[in-house]
This record gives sequence, C-alpha cells and structure tokens, in this order.
Amino acid sequence: MRSTTPWLSAYLYSALIVAHLNGARRESRRSGHLDRPNYHGDAGVLKYVKPHIGTFGTSPDDNGGMIPSVSVPFGMTRWTAQTRENYISQVPYHDNDSFVHGLQATHQPAIWMGELGQTVIAPGWTSEVKPAFEQRGLAFRKEDEISSPYVYEVLLDADTKGEHSWGLTEAAAGEGPVPGGAGGVPDNVRDGVSGRAHRRSAETKPYKRSIRVAMSALAHTSHIRLDFEDAHPRGTSGAAEGPYVFIQTTRQNWTGDIVIEPKGREVSGSNPQRQDYRLGPDNPSKFSGYFVSRFSEPFILCGTTSGRNISEGSRNSSGDGLGAYVRFSPGTTRVEVRTGISFVSVEQARKNLDIEMPDSTSFEDTVRQVKAAWLEKLGRVTIEGVNKTDDQHDQRTIWYTGLFHALQYPSDFSEPTGSPPGSPRTFYNGYTDSVHTSNESYYQSWSIWDTYRAEHSLLTLFAPERVNGMMRSLLNIFDWSGRLPMWANMVETNIMIATNADVVLSNALSRGFRSFNISKAWAAVRKDAYEPPERDTELLYYDREPDTPYEVRAGLTSYLDHGWVDNDGWAESASRTLDYAFNDAACAIVARAAGDNEAAEDLDKRAKNYANLWNPETEFMQARNANGSFANETWGWTEGDKWAYTFDVPHDVDSLANLFKGGRNGMKAKLDEHFAGGHNMHTNEPSHHIPYIYSLIGHPNSAADRIRGIAWDDYNATSAGLSGNEDLGQMSAWYVFSALGLYPVNSAGDEYVIGTPFFEKVILRLPLGAATGGEVGYSEGKEKELVISAPGAPRKPYVKGLTIDGKKKESPVITHSEVPISRGGGTIERQICSVLGGVEFTVVPLPTPHDPKDITYHVPFTRDPEEADDANVFGVPEECEICEGEYVDWSGEEVQLENLKGEARRRERGWRSEMADVSRWGDGQYRTC
Repeated sequence: MRSTTPWLSAYLYSALIVAHLNGARRESRRSGHLDRPNYHGDAGVLKYVKPHIGTFGTSPDDNGGMIPSVSVPFGMTRWTAQTRENYISQVPYHDNDSFVHGLQATHQPAIWMGELGQTVIAPGWTSEVKPAFEQRGLAFRKEDEISSPYVYEVLLDADTKGEHSWGLTEAAAGEGPVPGGAGGVPDNVRDGVSGRAHRRSAETKPYKRSIRVAMSALAHTSHIRLDFEDAHPRGTSGAAEGPYVFIQTTRQNWTGDIVIEPKGREVSGSNPQRQDYRLGPDNPSKFSGYFVSRFSEPFILCGTTSGRNISEGSRNSSGDGLGAYVRFSPGTTRVEVRTGISFVSVEQARKNLDIEMPDSTSFEDTVRQVKAAWLEKLGRVTIEGVNKTDDQHDQRTIWYTGLFHALQYPSDFSEPTGSPPGSPRTFYNGYTDSVHTSNESYYQSWSIWDTYRAEHSLLTLFAPERVNGMMRSLLNIFDWSGRLPMWANMVETNIMIATNADVVLSNALSRGFRSFNISKAWAAVRKDAYEPPERDTELLYYDREPDTPYEVRAGLTSYLDHGWVDNDGWAESASRTLDYAFNDAACAIVARAAGDNEAAEDLDKRAKNYANLWNPETEFMQARNANGSFANETWGWTEGDKWAYTFDVPHDVDSLANLFKGGRNGMKAKLDEHFAGGHNMHTNEPSHHIPYIYSLIGHPNSAADRIRGIAWDDYNATSAGLSGNEDLGQMSAWYVFSALGLYPVNSAGDEYVIGTPFFEKVILRLPLGAATGGEVGYSEGKEKELVISAPGAPRKPYVKGLTIDGKKKESPVITHSEVPISRGGGTIERQICSVLGGVEFTVVPLPTPHDPKDITYHVPFTRDPEEADDANVFGVPEECEICEGEYVDWSGEEVQLENLKGEARRRERGWRSEMADVSRWGDGQYRTC
C-alpha cells in the first residue's frame, strides 16, 4: 500500500540501521523479572507465533506496520501497548521505543490508514495524575515484555521520571533504559536487531515500584490485570500514594464525552475520531467509538481531564483532549479492568462486555478463550521437517506468525445482541450512517489492492468458513454505496487504484464458494467494468485526493474508447491500464458464472488491453498519451516502475511471453536482468508474483532460486522480520504460500503455480464441509486432511516431479479443485532434488530461436554440505537427450568431478550453488540430440 509524502528525517534512524546489522535480537523475550504464569502452558503451535515480528522499521515504508496486539481471529478491536500516538503513517507500537504510554484499543488496520474511535487505558502510581501522552510514559525493558496471540505482558517502572515522546527523548540520568535515537550510545548495550539500547545497570536493577501488566482481549472486549508492586514500602499513607488508572477518550481537536460512575465502578465515553475523514465520498457524521470500562476495585477519588488540565471530583465532561482518572486506596495491589468497545453506542459497549466477559470471568478464563480461538485456526496446520539455521531464520516461526497475521483481516465489525450462537447481530454502517441489524457478520478493513494477490486465496484454504460471509459483505457494501470497495476503512477512502474487488469475487467463485448472490456479484463488477466514475474527465484522481467521488476505475472513459488510460489525462495511467485488463479477466469469470457469456467474451477481449502499453523497442510496458505516443518511461506507475509492471499480466503469461523477442527465452532473459539488476522490490506488492513467472515459462529452478532468496532476504523471525508493510496479511500470505510450494499468480482464477516447498511435510485439517464455506465443525468429529509431502525440501530446493493422490501431474499449475482439501482430503507429494536441471512438468512448447542440435546446455549443480564430505562431490545429471519442446528429467546421482570450469556463486542461506560446465562424465558439455 502506498505511502504519503515522505516526512521522516533519515537522521532519526541512522543508528537503528546499524543496530539491525549487528545481530539477532533475543526474540524469545524471556524475562528476568516477569514470571510466566500457568496460562502459558501447552500453547501448542502458538508457541511459534512471535507477534513482535514486523514491529520495527527505519521508516514507515520498510516497517511491517504490525503491533504485538491481542484479539481473536478477525476481531473488531485489537489491544496493544501504546508506545506512540498513531496516525496515518504511524502505528501505536514500535519495537525501538522504551516507554509504554498506555494500553490502546485500536482499529487502525494498516500503517498508511487512520485510526477509528480509539481508547487508551494508562496505569499510574504518582501523587499527581499525568494525562498527557508525554507525561504518562512508563519505562520498560525488552526482557520484561512477553507477547503471544493470547496475552501481552510487560513490567513497567512506576517511578519513571520526566516526559517522554516516542522513543527519542533521553531517560533521566542513571534511571532505567535509554531509548534508541539518531546518535550512537557508545557506553550502552544495543540489543541486536531491535535497535533497542539499554544502560548496563538497567539490565538487572529491579524497579523500586513497578506495575505488572497482563492483557488479553476478545473481539469487542479486553481484560487487563494490573499488579502494583512496591519493593521498598515508603510508609506513606493517603490517597496521593494510591495507584490510579487514566482513560483517554479523545485527542486534541476531536470532541467526545466521558462519564464516571463510582457506584458501578464504571467509566464510559465516546470518541468520534476518524483520521481518514477527508478521503472518499462518504460522510459518516454519526460515527463514534464507544467504550465502557469496569473496574474490580472501588474508587476513592476520580476526576476528568482536558489536555493537561485536571478537574478533580468531576464525573462527566465533554470536549477535546478528553480523559478521566480513577484512583484506588494506597494498599491496593491488584486492579482488573474489563472494557467493552462498540461502534453502536455506550449501551452496546456495555452489552458486549456483559455477553463476552461477564463479571464472573477471571483473567485466566479470558486468556483461555483467546488461546482456544487461535488454536482452532493455527492448530489446523502441522509442519514437519523444517530448516532452522538459527533463531533469526526459524522458518516455522516465520510461517505460523505469518498465518497469525493473515487471519486478522478483514475484521468482523458486527456486534452481538444476545449470547446464543446465531442471535442477530448489530453494527454501525458508515455508508448509510446508521445502525443495522443482521443475522450474519459484517466485514470491514478491505485493503484490496494488496490482498487480492494472495491473502484472499489463503483464506479459501485456511479460513474457508468465513469466505462466503466476506463476499456477502462486499455485495452489501455495493448495495449501500453503489460501488464495490477499493480500500475501505469503515467507509471508502479511494486509496490505491482499480476495482480489485472484482478479483476477490471471481477468486471465490472459481474456488467453489457460491453461497452469495451471483447475479448481484455480476451487477457489481459489470458496473465497475462499464461505468466510469463521476467526474471522470474532470479529475486526475491522484493519490489521496480529498473529497472525491468513488474513484473505482478512474480513466475508464479513455480505456473504453481506445484500450488504455491516457497518461495526459489521469494519474498512474500505466498501472491503471494493466490493472483494468486483469480486472476485466476477473469480471469475465463472474459474467460466465452469472450466465452472461456475451459479456464474458467482450471482457476476455478487453483483458488483452495490457498489450497496448507494450513498447517493442524497449521491451517494457510504457504509459501512453491520448494521441498514442509513449510517455516518459518513469511516468504512470503505482508503487512500482517499468520493471515491476512489465510482468504485471498474471492472467495471460503465455501471451505476454510472446511479446518478447525470442518468446519465453527472451522473457526469461528479461527476468534474469530484472533480478540481477536489483529491480525486484518485494517490499511492495506488484513484485510478489514475479519469481513464479519463471515456472510458467519452463524454468522452475530459476523460480526456486528466486523464491528462496526472497524468503531469506525479506523475512525473518525478528522485530524487523518484514521488509515491507504487512498490508492486512498480503506480505505474510506470500510467505505462507511460498513455503508450501504453491502461489496463486492468477488470483482471479483457481490456479496455484508450483514453486519450491520449504518443509518436508505440511498437514492441513479442516472441518468437513468447510472447504467451500460449509458450517460443519469439529464438534461433530468430522474433518478432512490435506498432506503436502516433500521429503528433503529444507535442503533441496528443486521440484523434480509431483503427484496428487498418486496421479502424476504434468503441468506446473495446480487448480483449486485439484487440491485434495476441496474434495475430502488427500495428498500432494513432491519429489525434491538438490540438482538444478529440468523437471517433469510440461508447458506449451517454447519458441526455439536456434536449431536444437546447436544448443549447448550449461548445467548448474548444488552441493549439499551435509551430504557431501568431499568438496568435489556434486549431484549431476544422468546421460539424457534434450529434444525440442521437451523438458529433461535430471537425477541426483553423485560422481567425482575434477577441474571444474565456470564461475561459482555463493549464497549464505544454508546451501550454495556452483555454476560449471560439466562433462557427460568426461568432455565438459551436454549436447542436444
């Protein structure tokens, strides 16, 4: 997803970059001061999930944008420690920060999106209440922080002195941790890749007074336990020394309400902040976030705040920068706070609390519920045979954390009206600016320009019971607004380009999900394909242009007229043209499903419009002006360039290859140049499918090399473990699929392209009937199982052959219907080898630029250091024949080689490959028949 205008100064992060190069941080976060309670026992596969992955970055663009939040899968509200005030381009937590300023209920779905109606709960233990963000920060050490999908814990220094903003101010001399900043801290210890600095004395020195925080959360509620620990009793008395809790409801310039009810031990309020309010055509003027916080202990003092001003004794207030505080008796050692969150009303927030977390609910009960919810999802998958070179590159941890990220979105914004399953649900609808009641979930947070690529395909495998409901939500949005969403954050924001909801719908239909109105789906995508947006010829529709109509396919007027979006008429014209061609391919699928074959044929023809941007002189895609001339090659792109977008034809790779001189061979050469020249920017989505194109044009081993290289370079198990924004699961979806050896290049259809599996065996279990959205659950003891087997995969990157339920696969593409989980269970089995060579898959015969008898094949080999004691022992191919249009089946026989020729290339990823011209046991070359 795109950034706004760059604003962060590089000097703020220079020291952090150096820190990330110095080594791996202690990601286990085992604490010298935090005991691990018994609810951490038997976490199952959740022990592999590290929520801190993706919480560090040196700028908003290279930051995963993740937070160590707790909630349930697809939960409406996520709760996190607040180390920063979040806004567009900044999330509320960054792993480099040294102070916790509160515990925040956040609805910010991504780093480049805004917050919605947040609430912050901040404990304190000083005589004077500290309501301002800079005042209330409490120091903590990273070894005193534990995060998991089901509970977050941290030990805070209750005596933190001074004021602190996000990680850039200095702590009081000799007291606690020193935050990382622009300059080096030579007398401090920097904690590896986290970029976090500590004074040496702070590593073991206990706090005099501390606040031990434990937090867990369900979909609409949180449970916070605060233990106030005084290591050196001071003998003072009176309310001034009792602990307190501050609740912030609004920031400056946003007017809300807050009410304190001492008798009921409750604080409630509202916050109308919607940071994206200037984006898009919708005006949800009645929107607000509501909360009710219920405390376990009685209040002895209370008051309201406005900014830094405190009104002691006040029990209700309205205004901006609004908050409230409640203080407890000096002898209080534990306070539990349970909070309900709603977008409907304070009364609904209270109902959410009563339904999800009644007064009898213990903190341990809450943790168990959240743990069970995540185990039900992540526990569906078992992984065996993992290559763990070190903690930083623990593939199992990266994989499960990726799946954890991917199963958070889109979020279910519906709220319960009763406790029995199946009770009607209610939700605030930003499109109609009113409250609705429904019998099903309502999904929001749609980052579709990002997620259409792999995230939604992932959901069809790992959360299929949700998919039909998500499609119905898309179509409900169409009913309410007249358009499918592009990037919806409560309402449409017009962020990014194109109508990729068309792709999401065709993806579901292609995979057999049909429990939604297909006729309405066709009506929605047909409008995308044939009706330009309002004022299409008046606006450029540039990035984040405020107060615009629904953008949908901006420039569709010229696209319909002559087959491309004019560069001299609309912003990002080249990317739009290519995306619209792909959208047309998706619309054709929906049209056929709805029975409109004539429209489908028209859309299939339009799906070829990508070729209108092909410049045969440069062999790149290039923006075009209204008169047909090519524009400057750097113009017209969305978060990419000519290198990324030249390969952005996922629905028609065969025809794209034919545009290159030499056909597939020419395309392969351009791909090689793309990667060798450093043009593949995996930090952003347009590059995600590119390595898999190698497989589609007959070079799966090149695909394997590139895929494993990206997995190594752009993912790890540290807080800096995502090289780019997570973007609601897409960044992780790439890794989850790639580790399985599959990827949905053409996500409009039902295909997965073969890649290179990372694991020897993966077992996926689903409830019977769930594969296409059925409701049969585990409680009936019925499930089906998919086994993906690839013996030796961690050390052997190349796929030699594949069978599905014993039937040999002849193509590098698997359809969703061929995946056994869609039928009732079964096995996908791969033969894996360490030798680079041909595979058993066949594709359309390549154009042959030369007589095959004149071709010399240079054969690369892979040495596995664990299998070859002698440095000169390599796997090499058996004698074979290479004929036009055929692909060679190489074996992994080991022979002794001498006098290797050719240039070696070394990769630091647990294996290395050596390029060499090798004889057929003798003279240095293989020749064709």
